[in-house]
Amino acid sequence: MRIEIIIIAAGVLFYMATCWAILDISKKNFGSMGYKIMWALISLIPFIGCIIYFLIGSQKGIKHTQTISNK
Repeated sequence: MRIEIIIIAAGVLFYMATCWAILDISKKNFGSMGYKIMWALISLIPFIGCIIYFLIGSQKGIKHTQTISNK
C-alpha cells in the first residue's frame, strides 16, 4: 500500500506543478502568441513538460507590468 501513496503523491505534485506552469505562462509575454501556445503545450506533456518549462521556458518570458497612472 505504501507504493500507491507515493505514486498518488507524485501525480498530485506534478499536477500542481503543471497548473503553476500554465498560470505562469498566462502572466508572461513571450513576444508572440505562438510562443505562448508552444510553451503551454510543452508544459502539458505528462511529468516532464512542467520540468522543461521551468528549466528553459520560464526565463524566456517577461512578466507583464501594470502601471497605474493617476490622471
